[in-house]
Amino acid sequence: MSLSMTRALWNYRGFIFGSVKREFQARYRNSLLGAAWTILQPLAMITVYTVVFSELMRAKLPGIDRAYAYSVFLCAGLLTWGLFAEILQRGQNVFLENGNLIKKLNFPRICLPIITVINALVNFGITFTLFVLFLLVSHSFPGMVALCTLPVLFIQIALAAGIGTVAGVLNVFFRDVGQFIGILLQFWFWFTPIVYSVATLPAWARSWIGLNPATTLAQAYQTIYVYGKAPDWHGLWHVAVLAAVFCVLALILFRRHAGDMVDEL
Repeated sequence: MSLSMTRALWNYRGFIFGSVKREFQARYRNSLLGAAWTILQPLAMITVYTVVFSELMRAKLPGIDRAYAYSVFLCAGLLTWGLFAEILQRGQNVFLENGNLIKKLNFPRICLPIITVINALVNFGITFTLFVLFLLVSHSFPGMVALCTLPVLFIQIALAAGIGTVAGVLNVFFRDVGQFIGILLQFWFWFTPIVYSVATLPAWARSWIGLNPATTLAQAYQTIYVYGKAPDWHGLWHVAVLAAVFCVLALILFRRHAGDMVDEL
């Protein structure tokens, strides 16, 4: 990101955080429980996974015999996948959804993907806090190794934001892109070891699943929170390079077509 673009984002920080606040408030405006739903929904999800799967799927994790191991395994994968999918889904529609705003107001258009990422992070932060509380209550918290979550999370956000912004720019000109992303995410989820362990797959399937960058990310979280170990940094380095490539591509596409998008919208 260039210095001028960084300066523009800083100058419009009030617009960015104001937009995040408005969207959060609008989501629960006519709800009786209001923002309490941000806690109740993930709390219900974690409870279901714990009650239903703690005993049922214990044997699905080779070498792990803890009562809540599969619940932690599942939550670590699902919660972080939810962040990835939300950034990607919102990113591919961000310019279309804000078409009127783009045409009426003069502001750096790059603010819109940033707003999308921050909104997703707010939702994720609430949910992940509940997950950490569950780990503490169930005596499953991995300790200081949990700090390894931060670089993994940064790589995941960069990858999702890069792909999402590329799809968002292309979706303005080719509306099929949005439909394709929806289908892609459905297949991508099931080709990522979130509800199953790679260890349960045959050797030929492991090699194919290993090509999926989301596999490396999901396994990183599961290694941290289920096994209490640092993730495979070598594998994450490859995903980080891929994320950087998509972010650079996103910036190139955005700069070349920012003006054309206004006409197309």
